[in-house]
Amino acid sequence: MSILITGAAGGLGSAVCRAFLHRGAPVIGIQKSWREPKPFPTISADLTTADGCAAMIEQSLKLGPIDALIHLVGGFSGGSPIAETSEQSWDLMMNLNLRVAFLAIRAALQPMLAAKHGRIVAIGSRAAVEASPGAAAYAVSKAALVALIKNVAAETKDFGVTANAVLPSTIDTPANRSAMPNADFSKWVAPEAIAKLIVWLVSEEAADVSGAIIPIYGRA
Repeated sequence: MSILITGAAGGLGSAVCRAFLHRGAPVIGIQKSWREPKPFPTISADLTTADGCAAMIEQSLKLGPIDALIHLVGGFSGGSPIAETSEQSWDLMMNLNLRVAFLAIRAALQPMLAAKHGRIVAIGSRAAVEASPGAAAYAVSKAALVALIKNVAAETKDFGVTANAVLPSTIDTPANRSAMPNADFSKWVAPEAIAKLIVWLVSEEAADVSGAIIPIYGRA
């Protein structure tokens, strides 16, 4: 069985990979491109296209059945009120945070439904459930991701597949520290804490948890 982790080379992705490897889980890292070797199998795939997502699943299945898809790909752009948000910024957020998730989840669901087993975990954001003035495009895309996960959970409840979303506040990664150098990092949520939650959601102990939208805010 394999644990597919998209965005595996990022700050959160690295922590999630380590958490699963620590428990002896067979990790497969997914990234558009890899800069350095990893101590687990990796796949280079462009998840912005249906073909790229299909290739991800095809290559993963060659290594064994797919137990879980941990979808960490996403991004932030904006910082403008709605009245000043460009179509380009809006479309970027919808594509990166919603369309990519849809394509990746759709591709993973086919073998999971056939096997009548699977776990899907997506990373959302606190902004999905709380107003985020000045970042509406991002917030709406993450809210739509929550709706996607809830619908996947409803459609797969009789097929041994679960789907859940984790909603962090600001994650304490090097990239976020660089972007917000004057912030109080101690209040941010640690990637390792999010990783532990994801590992649990994939475990048999969480087999009855599906459609859950779980906040993990640290002290923010």
